[in-house]
Amino acid sequence: MKKSLIGAVLGMLFIAACSSTNTNNAADVTFARGMVPHHEQALEMARLVPDRSSDDQVRRLAQRIEEAQDPEITQMTAWLEKWGEKPGAHAGHDMAGMMSQDDMTKLEKASGAEFDKMWLEMMVEHHEGAVEMARTELEDGRDPEAKKLAQAIIDGQQQEIAEMKDLLKTR
Repeated sequence: MKKSLIGAVLGMLFIAACSSTNTNNAADVTFARGMVPHHEQALEMARLVPDRSSDDQVRRLAQRIEEAQDPEITQMTAWLEKWGEKPGAHAGHDMAGMMSQDDMTKLEKASGAEFDKMWLEMMVEHHEGAVEMARTELEDGRDPEAKKLAQAIIDGQQQEIAEMKDLLKTR
């Protein structure tokens, strides 16, 4: 009886220890796997700006997007590795706010005021998709760091959406 009781207690302690170190769930993995390629596309779009934009405000905004999202990609990739998950391949254009290859080609070919308007419209849509993904993480995720990043994405990108919509009013 003592051996089975000791075994049961040790088993419960082991389960408790394992569950306390595993702070993530499937929603956290989905969030990171989806947000990495989503951010990668935003960086791709931002990196088009210096050679095509005619607007200093758009250039500064693109720079801020790069500075915010590049480290977030690194952070989410590290989480996936820590969780024993592989980062998703570019998840395609089925995620909220993702631009199609045709959209990206049109953007690459544009310049000046046409580029600025197109870039702002596309980035608003792209950011709205990221906000949607981050809200899902807040609702369904479990990892405190992932939820904290999701809230930061919502806060930062909603502010940028408002800024971009203001810039579009002058176009």
